[in-house]
Amino acid sequence: MKPYRTKLMNKELELKQISPESRREAACVLEVLAGVRTPDQAAEALSISLPTYYNLETRALRGLIWSCTPEPPGRALSLARKLRQAELKAAAMEKQVHRYQALLRSAQRSVGLLPPPATPKEAGKGKRKPKKPAIRAFRAIEALRQADESPASPAEAPTLEADPVVAGVG
Repeated sequence: MKPYRTKLMNKELELKQISPESRREAACVLEVLAGVRTPDQAAEALSISLPTYYNLETRALRGLIWSCTPEPPGRALSLARKLRQAELKAAAMEKQVHRYQALLRSAQRSVGLLPPPATPKEAGKGKRKPKKPAIRAFRAIEALRQADESPASPAEAPTLEADPVVAGVG
C-alpha cells in the first residue's frame, strides 16, 4: 500500500495525464538536481546526448520558475476577451457618432442652414469606376493555345484571329 503523501501527490499532480516518457525525463532532471546522478548518467539513462539533456534541464527549470511566479488576484482577462470588449466599445461609440450626426443634420434643417459642401474625397465616395467586362472565352482560348502548341498541320489548324468574335469584330 502506498503512503498517504504519495497518494496525495499523484492526485495533485495529475500524473496520469502526463506521458510516461515525460515523467521519466522529469525524474532524471530531479535526480541530477538532487545530486543522485550526474548529467552524463542522466543523459545515458534517457538515451540522449549531453547537450540535449542540458536543453531538457533548462526547459524544466524554466517551467518550474514560470509556475512559481505569483498570479494576480481575481479573474484574469484573456486577450480574446479584451479584444471583444474593445470591439463592443468601438461599436457603441460608432452608434453614438451616428446619433450625433443625425442630431446635427436635424438642427441644421430646423435653423435653415445648408449642410457644408462635400469634400472631393467624400463626393467620390461610394462611386466605383465601371469594371471592364472580363471575357472568359479569351482566357479559355489562350489556355487552349498554350495546351495545344503543335496542331497536326498548320493548314488544318483554324486561326483564332480569323474568327470575327475573337478578333473583336462581332
